[in-house]
Amino acid sequence: MPSQPNAAAHIQDLGAYVTASPSSFHAVHEAARRLNGAGFTALDEREPWQMPAGAGKFYVIRDGAIIAWVVPGTAHPTTAFNILGAHTDSPSFKLKPKPTTGKFGWLQAGVEVYGGPLLNSWLDRELQLAGRLVLRDGSQHLTATGPLLRFPQLAIHLDRAVNEGLALDKQQHMNPVYGLGDPAGEDLLGLLADRVAGADVDAAQIGGYDVVIADTQAPAVFGAKGEFFASGRLDNLSATHAGLTALIAHAAAPLPAGSPIAVLAAFDHEEIGSASRSGASGPLLEDILVRISDGLGASASQRRQAFAASFCVSADAGHAVHPNYAERHDPANRPALNGGPLLKINANQRYATDATGAALWSRLCADAGIPYQEFVSNNEMPCGSTIGPLTATRLGIRTVDVGVPLLSMHSARELCGVDDPYRLARVTELFFRTAA
Repeated sequence: MPSQPNAAAHIQDLGAYVTASPSSFHAVHEAARRLNGAGFTALDEREPWQMPAGAGKFYVIRDGAIIAWVVPGTAHPTTAFNILGAHTDSPSFKLKPKPTTGKFGWLQAGVEVYGGPLLNSWLDRELQLAGRLVLRDGSQHLTATGPLLRFPQLAIHLDRAVNEGLALDKQQHMNPVYGLGDPAGEDLLGLLADRVAGADVDAAQIGGYDVVIADTQAPAVFGAKGEFFASGRLDNLSATHAGLTALIAHAAAPLPAGSPIAVLAAFDHEEIGSASRSGASGPLLEDILVRISDGLGASASQRRQAFAASFCVSADAGHAVHPNYAERHDPANRPALNGGPLLKINANQRYATDATGAALWSRLCADAGIPYQEFVSNNEMPCGSTIGPLTATRLGIRTVDVGVPLLSMHSARELCGVDDPYRLARVTELFFRTAA
Protein backbone atom coordinates (compact mmCIF):
# COMPACT_ATOMS: atom_id res chain seq x y z
CA MET A 1 0.00 0.00 0.00
CA PRO A 2 1.17 3.62 -0.48
CA SER A 3 3.47 4.87 2.26
CA GLN A 4 1.79 8.31 2.32
CA PRO A 5 -1.64 8.13 4.00
CA ASN A 6 -3.35 10.33 1.39
CA ALA A 7 -1.40 9.08 -1.63
CA ALA A 8 -4.05 6.50 -2.52
CA ALA A 9 -6.79 9.14 -2.75
CA HIS A 10 -4.49 11.47 -4.70
CA ILE A 11 -3.56 8.80 -7.25
CA GLN A 12 -7.20 7.91 -7.84
CA ASP A 13 -8.00 11.59 -8.38
CA LEU A 14 -5.05 11.88 -10.77
CA GLY A 15 -6.51 8.97 -12.71
CA ALA A 16 -9.87 10.72 -12.84
CA TYR A 17 -8.20 13.92 -14.05
CA VAL A 18 -6.30 12.10 -16.80
CA THR A 19 -9.45 10.27 -17.90
CA ALA A 20 -11.28 13.60 -18.19
CA SER A 21 -8.36 15.16 -20.09
CA PRO A 22 -7.62 13.33 -23.36
CA SER A 23 -6.45 16.61 -24.95
CA SER A 24 -4.92 19.83 -23.68
CA PHE A 25 -8.29 21.55 -24.19
CA HIS A 26 -10.05 18.93 -22.07
CA ALA A 27 -7.33 19.26 -19.39
CA VAL A 28 -7.97 23.00 -19.19
CA HIS A 29 -11.75 22.50 -19.16
CA GLU A 30 -11.50 19.99 -16.30
CA ALA A 31 -9.14 22.27 -14.37
CA ALA A 32 -11.61 25.15 -14.80
CA ARG A 33 -14.47 22.95 -13.59
CA ARG A 34 -12.55 22.14 -10.43
CA LEU A 35 -11.50 25.75 -9.89
CA ASN A 36 -15.09 26.91 -10.28
CA GLY A 37 -16.12 24.43 -7.62
CA ALA A 38 -13.47 25.88 -5.32
CA GLY A 39 -14.77 29.45 -5.72
CA PHE A 40 -12.31 30.76 -8.30
CA THR A 41 -13.49 33.43 -10.74
CA ALA A 42 -12.88 33.14 -14.49
CA LEU A 43 -11.51 36.28 -16.15
CA ASP A 44 -11.59 37.18 -19.85
CA GLU A 45 -8.38 38.59 -21.32
CA ARG A 46 -10.42 40.72 -23.71
CA GLU A 47 -12.23 42.54 -20.92
CA PRO A 48 -11.14 44.88 -18.10
CA TRP A 49 -10.49 42.94 -14.92
CA GLN A 50 -12.57 43.98 -11.96
CA MET A 51 -10.50 42.34 -9.23
CA PRO A 52 -11.54 43.30 -5.70
CA ALA A 53 -8.97 44.85 -3.42
CA GLY A 54 -7.41 42.28 -1.13
CA ALA A 55 -7.67 38.52 -1.41
CA GLY A 56 -9.02 36.82 -4.51
CA LYS A 57 -8.94 33.61 -6.57
CA PHE A 58 -8.93 33.81 -10.36
CA TYR A 59 -8.05 31.99 -13.56
CA VAL A 60 -7.66 32.70 -17.27
CA ILE A 61 -7.85 30.22 -20.15
CA ARG A 62 -5.98 30.78 -23.39
CA ASP A 63 -6.65 27.93 -25.82
CA GLY A 64 -5.08 24.79 -24.28
CA ALA A 65 -3.37 26.65 -21.41
CA ILE A 66 -4.63 27.90 -18.07
CA ILE A 67 -3.20 30.33 -15.51
CA ALA A 68 -4.78 30.34 -12.04
CA TRP A 69 -3.73 32.37 -9.02
CA VAL A 70 -4.52 33.27 -5.42
CA VAL A 71 -3.90 36.81 -4.18
CA PRO A 72 -3.50 37.04 -0.38
CA GLY A 73 -5.19 39.83 1.53
CA THR A 74 -1.79 41.31 2.41
CA ALA A 75 -0.64 41.61 -1.23
CA HIS A 76 1.00 44.89 -2.26
CA PRO A 77 2.79 46.21 -5.37
CA THR A 78 6.04 44.34 -4.69
CA THR A 79 4.55 41.04 -3.46
CA ALA A 80 6.41 38.12 -5.04
CA PHE A 81 4.85 35.47 -7.29
CA ASN A 82 5.45 31.80 -6.49
CA ILE A 83 4.72 29.96 -9.74
CA LEU A 84 4.26 26.27 -10.42
CA GLY A 85 4.81 25.75 -14.15
CA ALA A 86 3.62 22.64 -15.99
CA HIS A 87 2.14 21.69 -19.36
CA THR A 88 -1.09 20.16 -20.64
CA ASP A 89 0.03 18.47 -23.87
CA SER A 90 1.63 15.07 -24.44
CA PRO A 91 3.32 13.37 -27.41
CA SER A 92 0.68 11.94 -29.72
CA PHE A 93 -0.76 12.29 -33.22
CA LYS A 94 -2.74 15.24 -34.55
CA LEU A 95 -5.51 15.06 -37.11
CA LYS A 96 -4.47 16.39 -40.53
CA PRO A 97 -6.53 18.39 -43.03
CA LYS A 98 -8.65 16.11 -45.25
CA PRO A 99 -8.51 13.50 -42.48
CA THR A 100 -10.86 10.89 -43.99
CA THR A 101 -8.63 8.44 -45.84
CA GLY A 102 -8.34 4.71 -46.44
CA LYS A 103 -7.93 1.93 -49.01
CA PHE A 104 -8.84 -1.70 -49.66
CA GLY A 105 -12.14 -1.24 -47.83
CA TRP A 106 -10.58 0.25 -44.70
CA LEU A 107 -11.44 3.69 -43.31
CA GLN A 108 -8.36 5.44 -41.93
CA ALA A 109 -7.59 8.76 -40.26
CA GLY A 110 -4.88 11.00 -41.64
CA VAL A 111 -2.67 12.04 -38.72
CA GLU A 112 0.58 13.90 -38.19
CA VAL A 113 3.07 12.97 -35.47
CA TYR A 114 2.91 15.45 -32.56
CA GLY A 115 6.11 15.71 -30.53
CA GLY A 116 8.18 12.61 -29.86
CA PRO A 117 5.94 9.64 -29.04
CA LEU A 118 7.26 6.11 -28.66
CA LEU A 119 5.57 4.96 -31.85
CA ASN A 120 5.53 1.24 -31.04
CA SER A 121 3.67 1.87 -27.77
CA TRP A 122 0.64 3.11 -29.72
CA LEU A 123 0.24 -0.11 -31.71
CA ASP A 124 -2.72 -2.43 -31.13
CA ARG A 125 -4.53 -0.17 -28.65
CA GLU A 126 -8.10 1.12 -28.64
CA LEU A 127 -7.66 4.86 -29.16
CA GLN A 128 -9.88 7.93 -29.36
CA LEU A 129 -9.90 11.29 -31.07
CA ALA A 130 -10.26 14.29 -28.75
CA GLY A 131 -9.86 18.04 -28.91
CA ARG A 132 -11.73 21.15 -30.01
CA LEU A 133 -13.84 22.01 -33.02
CA VAL A 134 -14.11 25.69 -33.99
CA LEU A 135 -17.13 26.63 -36.07
CA ARG A 136 -17.21 29.41 -38.63
CA ASP A 137 -19.08 31.62 -36.20
CA GLY A 138 -16.15 31.35 -33.77
CA SER A 139 -17.87 29.08 -31.25
CA GLN A 140 -15.76 26.27 -29.81
CA HIS A 141 -16.83 22.77 -28.79
CA LEU A 142 -14.96 19.92 -27.12
CA THR A 143 -15.24 16.52 -28.69
CA ALA A 144 -14.09 13.06 -27.61
CA THR A 145 -15.05 9.92 -29.47
CA GLY A 146 -14.27 7.17 -26.99
CA PRO A 147 -12.71 3.98 -28.45
CA LEU A 148 -12.59 4.48 -32.21
CA LEU A 149 -9.17 3.89 -33.77
CA ARG A 150 -6.29 1.43 -33.81
CA PHE A 151 -2.79 1.30 -35.30
CA PRO A 152 -2.79 -2.38 -36.32
CA GLN A 153 0.58 -4.08 -36.22
CA LEU A 154 1.73 -6.38 -39.01
CA ALA A 155 1.50 -10.06 -38.02
CA ILE A 156 4.80 -11.83 -37.35
CA HIS A 157 3.97 -14.30 -40.13
CA LEU A 158 4.40 -11.42 -42.60
CA ASP A 159 7.59 -10.06 -41.00
CA ARG A 160 9.61 -12.86 -39.44
CA ALA A 161 12.44 -10.48 -38.46
CA VAL A 162 10.22 -8.05 -36.54
CA ASN A 163 11.59 -9.11 -33.14
CA GLU A 164 15.11 -8.30 -34.33
CA GLY A 165 14.12 -4.70 -34.97
CA LEU A 166 10.85 -2.90 -35.58
CA ALA A 167 11.09 0.05 -37.98
CA LEU A 168 7.97 2.21 -38.33
CA ASP A 169 7.61 4.71 -41.15
CA LYS A 170 5.66 7.68 -39.76
CA GLN A 171 3.85 8.29 -43.04
CA GLN A 172 3.36 4.76 -44.30
CA HIS A 173 2.68 2.80 -41.11
CA MET A 174 1.07 5.27 -38.69
CA ASN A 175 -2.35 5.53 -40.30
CA PRO A 176 -4.95 4.28 -37.82
CA VAL A 177 -8.03 2.39 -38.96
CA TYR A 178 -11.44 3.43 -37.65
CA GLY A 179 -13.95 1.55 -39.77
CA LEU A 180 -14.85 -0.23 -42.98
CA GLY A 181 -16.19 1.46 -46.09
CA ASP A 182 -15.38 3.82 -48.94
CA PRO A 183 -13.56 7.01 -47.79
CA ALA A 184 -15.31 8.95 -50.55
CA GLY A 185 -18.63 8.42 -48.83
CA GLU A 186 -17.48 8.98 -45.23
CA ASP A 187 -16.77 12.10 -43.16
CA LEU A 188 -14.61 11.78 -40.07
CA LEU A 189 -15.40 15.37 -39.12
CA GLY A 190 -19.08 14.48 -39.07
CA LEU A 191 -18.32 11.73 -36.59
CA LEU A 192 -16.43 14.23 -34.42
CA ALA A 193 -19.35 16.66 -34.60
CA ASP A 194 -21.73 13.91 -33.51
CA ARG A 195 -19.58 13.22 -30.42
CA VAL A 196 -19.82 16.78 -29.05
CA ALA A 197 -21.64 16.53 -25.74
CA GLY A 198 -24.53 18.89 -25.03
CA ALA A 199 -24.63 20.65 -28.40
CA ASP A 200 -25.95 20.04 -31.91
CA VAL A 201 -22.96 20.71 -34.16
CA ASP A 202 -23.25 20.83 -37.94
CA ALA A 203 -20.08 19.33 -39.43
CA ALA A 204 -20.47 21.60 -42.47
CA GLN A 205 -19.89 24.59 -40.17
CA ILE A 206 -16.54 23.35 -38.82
CA GLY A 207 -13.94 25.91 -39.83
CA GLY A 208 -10.99 24.46 -37.95
CA TYR A 209 -10.03 21.83 -35.41
CA ASP A 210 -7.26 20.85 -33.02
CA VAL A 211 -7.80 17.13 -32.49
CA VAL A 212 -5.33 14.54 -31.20
CA ILE A 213 -5.28 10.80 -30.54
CA ALA A 214 -5.42 9.58 -26.93
CA ASP A 215 -5.41 6.18 -25.28
CA THR A 216 -8.70 4.94 -23.83
CA GLN A 217 -7.39 2.35 -21.37
CA ALA A 218 -8.31 3.32 -17.81
CA PRO A 219 -5.49 4.29 -15.41
CA ALA A 220 -4.59 1.50 -13.00
CA VAL A 221 -2.79 0.86 -9.71
CA PHE A 222 -0.89 -2.43 -9.75
CA GLY A 223 2.25 -4.20 -8.51
CA ALA A 224 3.08 -6.65 -5.73
CA LYS A 225 2.12 -4.10 -3.06
CA GLY A 226 0.03 -1.74 -5.19
CA GLU A 227 3.06 0.51 -5.63
CA PHE A 228 2.79 1.28 -9.37
CA PHE A 229 0.46 3.55 -11.34
CA ALA A 230 0.04 3.27 -15.12
CA SER A 231 -1.71 5.85 -17.25
CA GLY A 232 -1.50 7.86 -20.40
CA ARG A 233 -0.34 11.50 -20.26
CA LEU A 234 1.54 11.34 -16.96
CA ASP A 235 4.00 13.55 -18.81
CA ASN A 236 2.82 16.04 -17.82
CA LEU A 237 -0.64 15.83 -16.29
CA SER A 238 1.00 14.42 -13.15
CA ALA A 239 2.45 17.89 -12.52
CA THR A 240 -0.56 19.86 -13.81
CA HIS A 241 -2.80 17.90 -11.44
CA ALA A 242 -0.36 18.30 -8.54
CA GLY A 243 -0.32 22.06 -9.07
CA LEU A 244 -4.09 22.24 -9.42
CA THR A 245 -4.82 20.27 -6.25
CA ALA A 246 -2.15 22.21 -4.36
CA LEU A 247 -3.54 25.59 -5.45
CA ILE A 248 -7.10 24.64 -4.47
CA ALA A 249 -5.90 23.40 -1.07
CA HIS A 250 -3.78 26.54 -0.64
CA ALA A 251 -6.76 28.79 -1.40
CA ALA A 252 -8.93 26.97 1.15
CA ALA A 253 -6.47 27.41 4.04
CA PRO A 254 -5.72 30.53 6.10
CA LEU A 255 -2.80 32.34 4.47
CA PRO A 256 0.06 33.49 6.70
CA ALA A 257 1.11 37.13 6.64
CA GLY A 258 3.58 37.87 3.89
CA SER A 259 2.36 35.06 1.64
CA PRO A 260 3.35 35.37 -2.02
CA ILE A 261 0.85 35.36 -4.86
CA ALA A 262 0.46 31.66 -5.70
CA VAL A 263 0.25 30.91 -9.44
CA LEU A 264 -0.39 27.74 -11.43
CA ALA A 265 0.78 28.13 -15.03
CA ALA A 266 -0.13 25.13 -17.20
CA PHE A 267 1.04 25.78 -20.75
CA ASP A 268 0.32 24.00 -24.03
CA HIS A 269 2.76 22.93 -26.77
CA GLU A 270 5.74 22.07 -24.53
CA GLU A 271 6.28 18.82 -26.43
CA ILE A 272 6.86 20.72 -29.68
CA GLY A 273 9.01 23.57 -28.36
CA SER A 274 6.53 25.90 -26.59
CA ALA A 275 6.64 28.49 -29.38
CA SER A 276 2.98 29.48 -29.48
CA ARG A 277 0.63 32.02 -27.91
CA SER A 278 -0.33 29.42 -25.30
CA GLY A 279 3.18 28.01 -24.86
CA ALA A 280 5.85 28.95 -22.35
CA SER A 281 7.88 30.78 -25.02
CA GLY A 282 4.90 33.03 -25.68
CA PRO A 283 3.72 36.04 -23.68
CA LEU A 284 0.94 34.33 -21.70
CA LEU A 285 2.53 34.21 -18.25
CA GLU A 286 4.02 37.68 -18.53
CA ASP A 287 0.69 39.09 -19.74
CA ILE A 288 -1.10 37.69 -16.69
CA LEU A 289 1.55 38.69 -14.15
CA VAL A 290 1.63 42.23 -15.52
CA ARG A 291 -2.15 42.54 -15.25
CA ILE A 292 -2.11 41.20 -11.68
CA SER A 293 0.64 43.67 -10.88
CA ASP A 294 -1.35 46.49 -12.46
CA GLY A 295 -4.31 45.51 -10.31
CA LEU A 296 -2.14 45.98 -7.22
CA GLY A 297 -1.16 49.47 -8.37
CA ALA A 298 2.45 48.57 -9.12
CA SER A 299 4.71 50.84 -11.12
CA ALA A 300 7.04 49.33 -13.72
CA SER A 301 9.88 49.51 -11.20
CA GLN A 302 7.83 47.86 -8.47
CA ARG A 303 6.81 45.11 -10.88
CA ARG A 304 10.47 44.36 -11.52
CA GLN A 305 11.05 44.24 -7.78
CA ALA A 306 8.26 41.69 -7.50
CA PHE A 307 9.71 39.59 -10.32
CA ALA A 308 13.15 39.70 -8.69
CA ALA A 309 11.65 38.32 -5.47
CA SER A 310 9.62 35.64 -7.29
CA PHE A 311 10.33 31.96 -7.89
CA CYS A 312 9.14 29.42 -10.44
CA VAL A 313 9.08 25.67 -9.84
CA SER A 314 9.05 24.10 -13.30
CA ALA A 315 7.42 20.70 -12.74
CA ASP A 316 7.76 18.16 -15.53
CA ALA A 317 8.18 14.40 -15.51
CA GLY A 318 11.69 12.93 -15.37
CA HIS A 319 13.35 9.55 -15.73
CA ALA A 320 13.51 6.82 -13.10
CA VAL A 321 16.36 4.31 -13.46
CA HIS A 322 15.35 1.50 -15.82
CA PRO A 323 16.39 -1.92 -14.46
CA ASN A 324 16.97 -3.32 -17.97
CA TYR A 325 18.93 -0.34 -19.28
CA ALA A 326 20.98 0.82 -16.30
CA GLU A 327 23.88 1.79 -18.59
CA ARG A 328 21.74 4.59 -20.03
CA HIS A 329 21.62 6.39 -16.66
CA ASP A 330 24.17 8.31 -14.62
CA PRO A 331 26.06 5.77 -12.47
CA ALA A 332 25.75 7.79 -9.25
CA ASN A 333 22.28 9.34 -9.61
CA ARG A 334 19.62 6.70 -10.21
CA PRO A 335 16.16 7.83 -9.12
CA ALA A 336 13.67 5.17 -8.07
CA LEU A 337 9.89 5.10 -8.21
CA ASN A 338 8.39 6.16 -4.86
CA GLY A 339 11.74 7.62 -3.83
CA GLY A 340 10.33 11.14 -3.92
CA PRO A 341 10.02 13.84 -6.60
CA LEU A 342 13.06 14.74 -8.67
CA LEU A 343 15.37 17.72 -8.56
CA LYS A 344 16.49 17.96 -12.19
CA ILE A 345 19.98 19.27 -12.90
CA ASN A 346 21.88 19.91 -16.14
CA ALA A 347 25.20 21.73 -16.51
CA ASN A 348 24.14 23.19 -19.87
CA GLN A 349 20.93 24.68 -18.44
CA ARG A 350 18.59 22.37 -20.28
CA TYR A 351 17.05 22.44 -16.83
CA ALA A 352 17.05 25.79 -15.04
CA THR A 353 18.13 24.48 -11.62
CA ASP A 354 21.06 26.26 -9.98
CA ALA A 355 22.41 26.17 -6.43
CA THR A 356 19.79 28.67 -5.22
CA GLY A 357 16.95 26.62 -6.64
CA ALA A 358 18.41 23.37 -5.33
CA ALA A 359 18.66 24.86 -1.83
CA LEU A 360 15.04 26.05 -1.95
CA TRP A 361 13.81 22.64 -3.11
CA SER A 362 15.84 20.90 -0.39
CA ARG A 363 14.37 23.20 2.26
CA LEU A 364 10.79 22.78 1.03
CA CYS A 365 11.05 18.99 0.96
CA ALA A 366 12.62 18.91 4.43
CA ASP A 367 9.90 21.17 5.83
CA ALA A 368 7.22 18.98 4.21
CA GLY A 369 8.84 15.80 5.52
CA ILE A 370 9.18 14.43 1.98
CA PRO A 371 12.24 12.82 0.37
CA TYR A 372 13.52 13.99 -2.99
CA GLN A 373 15.99 12.61 -5.53
CA GLU A 374 18.51 14.30 -7.78
CA PHE A 375 18.44 13.55 -11.48
CA VAL A 376 21.22 14.21 -13.97
CA SER A 377 21.66 12.60 -17.40
CA ASN A 378 24.38 10.21 -18.44
CA ASN A 379 26.97 12.28 -20.31
CA GLU A 380 26.41 10.21 -23.45
CA MET A 381 22.64 10.69 -23.40
CA PRO A 382 21.21 13.94 -24.84
CA CYS A 383 19.15 15.78 -22.24
CA GLY A 384 15.63 17.00 -22.91
CA SER A 385 14.42 20.37 -21.70
CA THR A 386 11.39 21.91 -20.01
CA ILE A 387 9.56 25.21 -19.63
CA GLY A 388 11.99 26.11 -16.84
CA PRO A 389 14.74 27.72 -18.95
CA LEU A 390 12.10 29.47 -21.07
CA THR A 391 10.45 31.07 -18.03
CA ALA A 392 13.78 32.10 -16.56
CA THR A 393 14.88 33.61 -19.87
CA ARG A 394 11.64 35.48 -20.61
CA LEU A 395 11.00 36.91 -17.15
CA GLY A 396 14.27 36.75 -15.23
CA ILE A 397 12.48 34.86 -12.45
CA ARG A 398 14.53 32.37 -10.44
CA THR A 399 13.59 28.87 -11.54
CA VAL A 400 14.16 25.29 -10.41
CA ASP A 401 13.26 22.15 -12.37
CA VAL A 402 11.57 19.24 -10.61
CA GLY A 403 9.14 16.44 -11.46
CA VAL A 404 7.76 12.97 -10.90
CA PRO A 405 10.03 10.05 -11.94
CA LEU A 406 8.62 7.83 -14.71
CA LEU A 407 9.40 4.76 -16.71
CA SER A 408 8.24 4.55 -20.35
CA MET A 409 8.22 8.32 -20.82
CA HIS A 410 6.46 9.33 -24.06
CA SER A 411 4.76 5.96 -24.25
CA ALA A 412 1.02 5.81 -24.82
CA ARG A 413 0.93 4.45 -21.26
CA GLU A 414 3.54 5.65 -18.78
CA LEU A 415 4.47 4.34 -15.33
CA CYS A 416 5.09 6.12 -12.02
CA GLY A 417 5.01 5.24 -8.32
CA VAL A 418 1.81 5.84 -6.37
CA ASP A 419 3.50 8.04 -3.75
CA ASP A 420 5.41 10.51 -5.91
CA PRO A 421 2.55 12.57 -7.45
CA TYR A 422 1.09 13.12 -3.98
CA ARG A 423 4.45 14.16 -2.61
CA LEU A 424 4.88 16.66 -5.44
CA ALA A 425 1.48 18.16 -4.60
CA ARG A 426 2.39 18.38 -0.90
CA VAL A 427 5.64 20.22 -1.58
CA THR A 428 3.89 22.49 -4.10
CA GLU A 429 1.27 23.49 -1.54
CA LEU A 430 4.03 24.44 0.89
CA PHE A 431 5.87 26.31 -1.88
CA PHE A 432 2.75 28.38 -2.64
CA ARG A 433 2.79 29.86 0.86
CA THR A 434 6.55 30.15 1.43
CA ALA A 435 8.53 33.34 0.82
CA ALA A 436 11.42 32.24 -1.39
